[in-house]
Amino acid sequence: MTPFEVGLLMTGVLLVLVLIGVRVAFAAAFVGLTGLIIIFSMRMGFEKGFITALKMAGTVPHSKSVTYSLSVLPTFILIGFLAFYAGLTKQLFDAAKKWLGWMPGGMAVGTVFATAGFAAVSGASVATAAVFARVAIPEMLAVGYSKRLASAVVAAGGTLASLIPPSAILVIYAILVEQSVGKLLIAGFLPGLYSALIYILIIVGMAAWRGDAPAIKGFTWSERFASLPGTLPIFAVVAVIFIGLFGIEIGGYQFAATPTEAGALGAFVVLITAFVKGMRTKQLGQALHETAKLTVMIFTLIWGVLVYVRFLGFAGLPDAFRDFIVSLPHDPMLTMILILCAYAVLGMFIDAIGMLVLTLPVVYPAVMALNGGEAVSAADSTLGMSGEACSIWFGILVVKMAELCLITPPIGLNCFVVAGVRPDIPVQEVFRGCVPFFVADIITIGGLLAFPSIITWLPSMM
Repeated sequence: MTPFEVGLLMTGVLLVLVLIGVRVAFAAAFVGLTGLIIIFSMRMGFEKGFITALKMAGTVPHSKSVTYSLSVLPTFILIGFLAFYAGLTKQLFDAAKKWLGWMPGGMAVGTVFATAGFAAVSGASVATAAVFARVAIPEMLAVGYSKRLASAVVAAGGTLASLIPPSAILVIYAILVEQSVGKLLIAGFLPGLYSALIYILIIVGMAAWRGDAPAIKGFTWSERFASLPGTLPIFAVVAVIFIGLFGIEIGGYQFAATPTEAGALGAFVVLITAFVKGMRTKQLGQALHETAKLTVMIFTLIWGVLVYVRFLGFAGLPDAFRDFIVSLPHDPMLTMILILCAYAVLGMFIDAIGMLVLTLPVVYPAVMALNGGEAVSAADSTLGMSGEACSIWFGILVVKMAELCLITPPIGLNCFVVAGVRPDIPVQEVFRGCVPFFVADIITIGGLLAFPSIITWLPSMM
């Protein structure tokens, strides 16, 4: 048996383990270690091969995960939990309701705006969906919205946290493909707003056609303006992150921050806001505890996958898949569409982060080769963009596909979260309500494929 055949066999074992419910981190680590033992045993005998594989499996995760770039993850996660305990979600929703409620489907439109705003301080889609299932759904139902639409708006709106910075999943992508965390975070901003706009257009169209999302009126201008101060911490966090990543010159001095520093400043802003709004030490402890749990989960996932990635390198699977993709007799854009379709299918069975960490070690080199390589210029490339721009463009597309999979059965994690928070709404009803938003995501992805500058423009300014 050749190393390549071992790679194929063990990858099949990994897929089976994931499909039967084994955690991705443990399945990847087990398969990676076993594969390394087999390959090294074939080369140097079982005893020596076993020891070599154990040493590699023990050192690779540590050497790859102690990088400074990964320190941004806990800061971004902490921002989201502090924002929740500061009560910013209710204030965001209240402001959006008062300013946008007059529109057809205004409460749902306000929910999308509020989830987009909360996404600017929370990098977790599931957390966003869970929070707004408690905040927004009761109010939508109270004014006559159908359960199907109210729950679907929250499930779909929660996905915006995957794109709008700070985004944990974009940080994971950047780490896995060794690209700039700052540029990828900035790149998600316009696509996130574009996706929210498509959602809003879908909602307004459905409300005007079906009449199951009545407008709400009666708010005075003084009430509307009085709702704005509570949203200022959100804008402050966005400003801190953008100014930190882009840099600003004051009095001849250049001020700039790394993503980790920008995240830490954002967390400090939300922390002060939370204390001003009455957060107690117990709630701070809960926020820190939840941040630690989620951070450990993500780091464990990365450690397990890094062992699997090293095994893939020795098996030669990334090189084989790259050569296969480049040799396809199709237009490169059609090949890209087929790759994204494969992600859509895979996402029906594996969660978003698991899908990315399992596929990127193989798919990413192939996409870069399809464009002409990581060092290619825009003029010499196949897809019309430089290697760095292609990496950013592909990252946003893949994360958007991960968003799509959060509202599609049978996994559809956001739908299950909403149904879990609202036991009176069956999960089947949430999935049915998400169908128009699935169409909206397809439209969004089509626009990002046709107009890559929506993604690449902001990073090119850095």
